[in-house]
Amino acid sequence: MKKILLVLVLGVAFSTTAQKISLKKGSIVDSLPINDSIPESFALYLPKKFNPIKKWPILFVYDMQGRGRQTLNMFRAAAEKEGYILASSNNIHDSLPIANNLRVSSRLFSSVDNLLPIDPDRVYTGGFEAGARLAAMIPSFIKSVEGVLLCGATIPNTEVLTLKNPFHVVGIVGNRDFNYPTNLAVEKTLNKLRFPNQLLVFDGGQEWPTTEYLAKAMEIFTLSAMAKNNIARDSAYVDRTYDENILKINKLISDQKHLLAYDLLEETIDIYLPHKSVDSIRETAKTLKRSKGYKNKNRSQNNAFFKESFLKEDYGYYLEEDIRTYNYNNLGWWTYQMEEIVKYENHANLATRQMGSRLRGYINALIADTIDEVQLDEQRDLEALNLLWMLKTITDPKEYENYLKVISNSSLIDDYGTALFYLEELLKNGYTDKAKLYAIANTALLRITPEFNEIVEKYLKGARYEIIEE
Repeated sequence: MKKILLVLVLGVAFSTTAQKISLKKGSIVDSLPINDSIPESFALYLPKKFNPIKKWPILFVYDMQGRGRQTLNMFRAAAEKEGYILASSNNIHDSLPIANNLRVSSRLFSSVDNLLPIDPDRVYTGGFEAGARLAAMIPSFIKSVEGVLLCGATIPNTEVLTLKNPFHVVGIVGNRDFNYPTNLAVEKTLNKLRFPNQLLVFDGGQEWPTTEYLAKAMEIFTLSAMAKNNIARDSAYVDRTYDENILKINKLISDQKHLLAYDLLEETIDIYLPHKSVDSIRETAKTLKRSKGYKNKNRSQNNAFFKESFLKEDYGYYLEEDIRTYNYNNLGWWTYQMEEIVKYENHANLATRQMGSRLRGYINALIADTIDEVQLDEQRDLEALNLLWMLKTITDPKEYENYLKVISNSSLIDDYGTALFYLEELLKNGYTDKAKLYAIANTALLRITPEFNEIVEKYLKGARYEIIEE
């Protein structure tokens, strides 16, 4: 294998080889080869202050579509602020077996370690949603991983965790994300296992955390490394980040966001206990917990969690039964459930509104996962898929691809009445791509009918085929 000459723009070369690679500090460099014998590549980000003389922490970021550059771009500002190298494979994919993705990860780790001065005690993995779940599995197979950053997801299986191989878990989740209750449950499990962990909660749904929260997670890893004496203690860094936390807590309290404030207080106590006295914020936490505002909001949230758990059980039960029996008659029940969710989302009570958002996300994730399962089956059940696509038009009416699939599948079996119904529902919901309508698979006969063109004319004007009135 050819060796690599690494040249840093505005930096220095520190390896002598035959193959030359240029890396620019402060910019994402994509499509770097793993080596010259394996057709795999990765994206890399070096902070502007990168210096090859010292060892650096690194966060390996996972995306299940192999979008290295795009994924690193989400972490870039936080990595720059906290001084972390970022790397992400372009060859991780959800269509690959887990074993294959693990082998890709192992090769990436080795390649980056050979290329850059990585601190072996400060190697971390992370990601969002499915990427986060894979990142959480890596420490069980690559023992050098010190911590995991999980955004919008949590540890998929806590039963495999062992104190013989502990790693630091930092989760970031929105209080409107359907994963939020699961994150809270896993946090309790990790505490019982005495696994080092923090959960950062923000006011939002299933979305990428802001740079503030991603930087906070890296900050936690840095403070943990100081507490373990893996790096020298920086008193100025400790004091500055502590003061920033206190300002954030005070802002949350003044904004009447008592639950978020209390969560951050608890995590701040845990993070800074090895570094300084936390007696004052312990008292703040006790006072906040006794306050009427906190008690009322906590009671409302717990009531919402209780109701939410029962509704999620119903969704899971009825989805399984409907698919097993091809129960098209129950589509009305699902329409009613979505109408109820809209009521929750518009409720006067904040906890109920948050519950409504979580339930909407849960239903769509549940159906999407079921679609994936059916499609991966060797004998794909087309009728089950058709029912699932119909359900998605109810639970996520702006996801237009599902209407197109129902129209195509219904036309395939000459069920033109159903195809026309979903054509009109599609156009009612704002679809405007006329060219794609006239290219839907299996609709050659349907799209020349007067009924099809009348519907197109009604919503889009200018149907492709002339409507002849008798």
